[in-house]
Amino acid sequence: MCLFLYQCWKIPNNWDNLSAYFKYSAEIRKLIYTTNPIEGFHRGVRKYTKIKGAFTSENALFKLASRAIKNITAKWNQPIQNWALITSQLDIYFPDRINFGR
Repeated sequence: MCLFLYQCWKIPNNWDNLSAYFKYSAEIRKLIYTTNPIEGFHRGVRKYTKIKGAFTSENALFKLASRAIKNITAKWNQPIQNWALITSQLDIYFPDRINFGR
């Protein structure tokens, strides 16, 4: 991984590709790196199962996974922070691609 990153930085004129992410505001960058719900879901389940080294039975694993899923999905109804600000910024960056009720 480190070799790959080093080679990316070493390629001449590659800064435009590497820095494209940073042209967006902090709110949009946070939205980008937190929008993969499937990875977030898997990470949440792993977080619960990781603390338990071994399971005594499949039923124990099922109970813990069920509890994890219940806790993870309870957070899904929370709104995205600064959504009004993010939508206005996205409208500025992509005026022809995004229409938020105009």
